[in-house]
Amino acid sequence: QVQLVESGGGLVQAGGSLRLSCTASRTVFRFDVMGWYRQAPGKQRELVATITSSLSTNYADSAEGRFTISRDNAKNTVYLQMNSLKPEDTAVYYCNLGYRFWGQGTQVTVSS
Repeated sequence: QVQLVESGGGLVQAGGSLRLSCTASRTVFRFDVMGWYRQAPGKQRELVATITSSLSTNYADSAEGRFTISRDNAKNTVYLQMNSLKPEDTAVYYCNLGYRFWGQGTQVTVSS
């Protein structure tokens, strides 16, 4: 089955930036929606951003204006550019493909 591998997580100070990448083991053109979700300690997993094959995007209110989702079908990859990071962005971030496939997650920690 398709595997999704995330990278780009890490520790960053508040106000800093990170770019997350998620690469699929097979072509993604057949999947309309790709997205990022996150789960912080003690909280439910929540939507961060999605992007369709037509490049329509959807963002959580908390991400709007700071995060940008993009995709490169030729590279089988979806990205999440995160700017102006806040401590409340600290979470495990999960890549999603077609609402069906999930990555294992990558930790993002934002220090004050």
